[in-house]
Amino acid sequence: MFGLVALADRGVHDPDYMPFLRAWTREPDGVRQRHSLQYYWRCWASWDVEAWELPFGVWVDDELVGVQTIMAGTFPQARTFETGSWVQRDHQGQGLGKEMRAAVLHFGFAGLDAVRATTGAFHDNTRSLAVTAALGYEPNGDQLRPRDGEPARCLEFKMERADWEPRRRNDIVIEGLEPCLPLFGLDATER
Repeated sequence: MFGLVALADRGVHDPDYMPFLRAWTREPDGVRQRHSLQYYWRCWASWDVEAWELPFGVWVDDELVGVQTIMAGTFPQARTFETGSWVQRDHQGQGLGKEMRAAVLHFGFAGLDAVRATTGAFHDNTRSLAVTAALGYEPNGDQLRPRDGEPARCLEFKMERADWEPRRRNDIVIEGLEPCLPLFGLDATER
C-alpha cells in the first residue's frame, strides 16, 4: 500500500486533466496520502461477499507501476464485475494498461466464473477508451458524472463472457485463488 501511495505521488495523469470520478490526485500533500491509505485499508476492512473491491498492485520487472482493481456488488447472484486502474505516468504508453486489464478480465471470467464485466471512462479519456476498445468491450450507454464541479459524459461498456472466451489468453496464470473463493461467495467444490 505504501508503495502505491508513493508511486501515485510521482504523478498519474496530466495535471490539467482529471480522468477519475473522484479527484483524489489533486488533494493536498498529506491528505492525498492519508486518503489513499484509507482507501486500501477500507478495501480489506469492509470486504463482504456481497460488496468487495480488490486492488492488485501491478509490477513490471520487480518495479511497481500501477494498480488494477476489480470490484463487485452482489457478485454471487449477478456474476458481474467492474474494473478500474491507473498507471504511473513514467510507465504509460507502453501497453501496460491493456495487459493489466486483460489479466483482471481473466481473473474475473476464468477465476471467478463471471458472466459479465463492465467498465467506464470519461468521453475524452482516450487512453482508457483505447484499452477498452482493444479488448473488445461493447458500448453500454453513458451517464453524466461530476468532474471538476461540472457534469461530464462518462461512457460505459460491457463484455459478456461469450465475447471474452474467443479472446481468452493462455499466457495468464492464476495461482492460489481456490482457498479464497469463499471470500467471493463461491464454492470451490461446485466449480
